[in-house]
Amino acid sequence: MLHNSSLKNPKNIRLGAIALSLMAILLPACTNETTTREQALENVTTQQVSEETSNYVGQTVTIRGDINDVVGDASFLMDDEQLLGGEEILIVNASGEGITLPRGEGSQVQVTGEVRNFVIADLEREYGLDFDPNLYAEYEQQPAVIAQSIALSPDPGEITENPENYYYKRIAVQGEIEEIRQTGVFTIDEEELFGGEDLLVITNNPDPRVNEDESVTVVGTLRPFVKAEFDRDYDLTWDLDFQQEIEAEYQNKPVFVADEIYPSAL
Repeated sequence: MLHNSSLKNPKNIRLGAIALSLMAILLPACTNETTTREQALENVTTQQVSEETSNYVGQTVTIRGDINDVVGDASFLMDDEQLLGGEEILIVNASGEGITLPRGEGSQVQVTGEVRNFVIADLEREYGLDFDPNLYAEYEQQPAVIAQSIALSPDPGEITENPENYYYKRIAVQGEIEEIRQTGVFTIDEEELFGGEDLLVITNNPDPRVNEDESVTVVGTLRPFVKAEFDRDYDLTWDLDFQQEIEAEYQNKPVFVADEIYPSAL
């Protein structure tokens, strides 16, 4: 335990080193158990939103998937990375900050926002956005998510392979709990990949109901494990043997410090 002190229509878009001129903010920290339960209910797929829009209009949802295509200056198309032929949905960024995508062939993100039927006039008036009707006409009256928060959402294997792309950034990670080392400390891996290195997760909101082999999403910050820095920034209540064990295994390796954990939508 620790406490903190302190897009169908692809256009061969190269998402590697570009910085989207989309407006986004990082997901807010949340350690309240009630809020975590509420977020679990909101955690849905793009297919659910696309096919069951009436069930979600007006609700705030959290979805995770691939950026397929950028549309204009303030939106992109997103689908579920694990659902072949899944429905795309338009994500409209309405928050105000930029997000830089890491190098790679694709980018996954986690988005939290309100489900709306896309109406250009309404959104321009409410959010001060300017939509090119030539680009957005096909999306009129179609389901969209008006995003108030966006976080990069790489797979555990991407993080352990190229941690420098993600250090000190707020990200959302989806995976399967591989091993619980002790309450609030566990490893996750990718459910469909074998042989990859597991990612160690430390959470400041330990939940004894978390089980091995459970698919979860964790939200937080990645940082290299430097014991002196963790001692400085967190109140680690581990016993000496466990501290030495973690230090021996993970010194200078990526460790994910989570402040949210909830069941995966997939």
